[in-house]
Amino acid sequence: MKDFILPDADFGTPARRSDKTVTLTIDGMDVTVPEGTSVMRAAAMAGIEIPKLCATDSLEPIGSCRLCMVEIEGRRGTPASCTTPAADGMEVHTQTPKLAKLRRGVMELYISDHPLDCLTCAANGDCQLQDMAGAVGLREVRYTPGANHFQTRQNGEANPRFEAKDTSNPYFTYDPAKCIACFRCVRACEEVQGTFALTVEGRGFEARIASGTSDFLNSDCVSCGACVQACPTATLQENAVIEHGTPDRAIVTTCAYCGVGCSLRAEMKGDRLIRMVPWKDGKANRGHSCVKGRFAFGYAAHPDRIRNPMIRETIDQPWREVSWDEALAFTAQRLRAIQAESGTGAIGGITSSRCTNEETFLVQKLIRQVFGNNNVDTCARVCHSPTGYGLKTTFGTSAGTQDFDSVEAADVVLVIGANPTDGHPVFASRLKKRLRQGAKLIVADPRRIDLVKGPHVQAAHHLALRPGTNVALLTAMAHVIVTEGLTDSAFITERCDAEAFADWAAFVSEEHLSPEATEALTGVPADQVRQAARLYATGGNAAIYYGLGVTEHSQGSTTVMAIANLAMATGNIGRPGVGVNPLRGQNNVQGSCDMGSFPHELPGYRHVHDAEARGVFERLWNVTISDEPGLRIPNMLDAAVDGSFRGLYVQGEDILQSDPDTKHVAAGLAAMDCVIVHDLFLNETANYAHVFLPGSSFLEKDGTFTNAERRLNRVRRVMAPMTGLADWEVTMALANAMGAGWDYAHPSEIMDEIAATTPSFAGVSYDLLEREGSVQWPCNAAAPLGTPVMHEAGFVRGKGLFVITDYVPTDERTGPRFPLLLTTGRILSQYNVGAQTRRTANTAWHGEDRLEIHPHDAETRGIAEGDWVRLASRSGETSLRATLTDRVSPGVVYTTFHHPETQANVVTSDYSDWATNCPEYKVTAVQVALSNGPSDWQEDYAAQARAARRILPAAE
Repeated sequence: MKDFILPDADFGTPARRSDKTVTLTIDGMDVTVPEGTSVMRAAAMAGIEIPKLCATDSLEPIGSCRLCMVEIEGRRGTPASCTTPAADGMEVHTQTPKLAKLRRGVMELYISDHPLDCLTCAANGDCQLQDMAGAVGLREVRYTPGANHFQTRQNGEANPRFEAKDTSNPYFTYDPAKCIACFRCVRACEEVQGTFALTVEGRGFEARIASGTSDFLNSDCVSCGACVQACPTATLQENAVIEHGTPDRAIVTTCAYCGVGCSLRAEMKGDRLIRMVPWKDGKANRGHSCVKGRFAFGYAAHPDRIRNPMIRETIDQPWREVSWDEALAFTAQRLRAIQAESGTGAIGGITSSRCTNEETFLVQKLIRQVFGNNNVDTCARVCHSPTGYGLKTTFGTSAGTQDFDSVEAADVVLVIGANPTDGHPVFASRLKKRLRQGAKLIVADPRRIDLVKGPHVQAAHHLALRPGTNVALLTAMAHVIVTEGLTDSAFITERCDAEAFADWAAFVSEEHLSPEATEALTGVPADQVRQAARLYATGGNAAIYYGLGVTEHSQGSTTVMAIANLAMATGNIGRPGVGVNPLRGQNNVQGSCDMGSFPHELPGYRHVHDAEARGVFERLWNVTISDEPGLRIPNMLDAAVDGSFRGLYVQGEDILQSDPDTKHVAAGLAAMDCVIVHDLFLNETANYAHVFLPGSSFLEKDGTFTNAERRLNRVRRVMAPMTGLADWEVTMALANAMGAGWDYAHPSEIMDEIAATTPSFAGVSYDLLEREGSVQWPCNAAAPLGTPVMHEAGFVRGKGLFVITDYVPTDERTGPRFPLLLTTGRILSQYNVGAQTRRTANTAWHGEDRLEIHPHDAETRGIAEGDWVRLASRSGETSLRATLTDRVSPGVVYTTFHHPETQANVVTSDYSDWATNCPEYKVTAVQVALSNGPSDWQEDYAAQARAARRILPAAE
């Protein structure tokens, strides 16, 4: 996809889906369109532009501006084309003398209440009002200024209608003087985002947009940018455009934040990125975005970015900047020396869920081909490895079953262990739209997330379960479905293993698994469980969406299999509107799994025991691959403390902040002889590093990301790498410094190798992605354009496998010393460990991690709003400020993990999922008490971090 200047085409009104078509004539041209299509859109499809101001194809039409009027033979008057459906045989005229006169009159009225400062206006050249004035041929305004909204003073007195600009939001400015009352911003907030933060105050000439509070920053606005994108004037304008001017070219790329995988237009002025605008043809986001993808890209040019490679002999020394050649030679020599002394398996690596598929593939190739072992792991294991294990066991493939469009056909949605409005906001907007249309929602979460009750959205059931009891709750729901005869017998007979189902049905029917028997365990009233189970089983198309609140438990894999059991038992798999859908946390968590980032799996989820799979890579790479799984991150750290694991290459991850039991991670890193950190910033892990290889942001590279719906989206280079090398080139250079002899010229060649070695990617190429925009794997000869919905005709494994899901309590228990349960999560404005978002204006909404505690628990401890509190567990302690809220139940506390000053993971335990070693972040027994401020450990850590980040001045 080449650079382009023109904005996305706007057809005026949304597309309509219909098997029926109508044919009409517009200005002498015959046009055939789906039934229900507006005259305006039909004209646009024929290349005929009808003037418009209040209409845009992302919003339902309201016909208020009257600029789009047309004449239709046989009908009286001049109806608005945006609200008039096309009909068979209709003859439409869009340009007549009568229409021209009427439109000029309408435009005169708009212009008479608008400041004519076009030459200095930030929207000059990018203003629809300006364009429409030209389109209708307006050359003069006959009205002298009377009552208006743009003059500060009238007749020597203050103008009561004038309002000053609202500059409270760090990313955009609201200028009421330029508002034309088209209400596109209000409608975008309602229809696209679903926040309902904006409203209209007054009527008629007095009507103006309002945020409901004193300013935008303190309103319910979530800064998604939908209102800014919808505004046809400079009323709502990005501050970057105000400061730097209108962009002059654009490149479509993919957001590098969450697992939704939004397609965005990176709009440039020279080599400066001015704004990111959601691409209307993006199949994951359908033209929407969130505050992170839309605005929080400034980290890419932040002064904290390291631009040059650095090395040091020991971690107590300051860093020394060196050339790429010296850094790579130093690294290669150290790694080979370690292997010569301690064996081939004494080194390993960690791939990134933020980097591209191509870069991740190269890292695991580096470890398997060049290092000569399988010691590769990824953050995907510490978040979603139970998804891979659970779904592969039950369905035969390690990924979600649907595309995001599928939610539009759902009648019932079960959200368990996920908070879409904060973690996956663009998907959440699509979900909320479906809920407003009448779909029913069940939320299973210890915390009252926004979806439980919000503007125009309310859950039918909130199952506020006790942390760690997911399996018990889901099995109780299964008990109701089986014992009340709510299963889909035809689906089970045709599609599932009969013997396994019989065993499972007998198991869940046992009385000790009923909602009544498990009520004391889960904390959820039995009647609520029964009603939720009946709704899921009988409410029509039922879909399950889940997140880290499912996987990050000692029984994460069991919970995923319990979810799969429910879907199979009710026949809710294999068609739109249903399915099992993991909401992946980071932009390429799915891709990092797909690319072979686990120590026991090659790309495509093939076990290293599989001689045929190993042979594919051995022949291509001319190397013998071990058939023994390598070390996971916890094993690497344990071995490092023991002295047998001594070198680690970490690409794009910050395991010291993100992994559990921070003190153990620090001890393991400190024991190693060569830690290589490859990242944008000197992160927390770099405190213990000997080599720092500067990374490139998503704006500086080509490649692909795979989102939560298995969709491969192109990442396109927007600007040159600030360090001189893209990340894939750095990994290749390191491999070659160790004697590999790689010679890739472009990431497309790496994708060709992935396709040649990985069956589910066999049909993927950059040429295909350019033609189709994106595809969902499997993409091969059987599915040349990808697979939006999995398991339509049958499960990948053959027959769906029901698995018995015994509830096994976690070893992490509350008691007199630690009576509360801590669970963790994310917040909308921040992302993961915050390395990117903390270096943007998003800190205006979340400047620190806070501990949410129920007022009852706070009162018994003498804690007031904003007090410093000590959060202690068996593993460690930290201090942070308290927020009193009934979002959490008594006995449960909650915090985020975005800020290294808090280091929330210093209190989490080393317990993990029985099958995958995924850490149990979501259940930690803690005590909370008043504190005087940061703990001794926090102060010591801060001092150590400052010392570890010293950089010697560059040599003269």
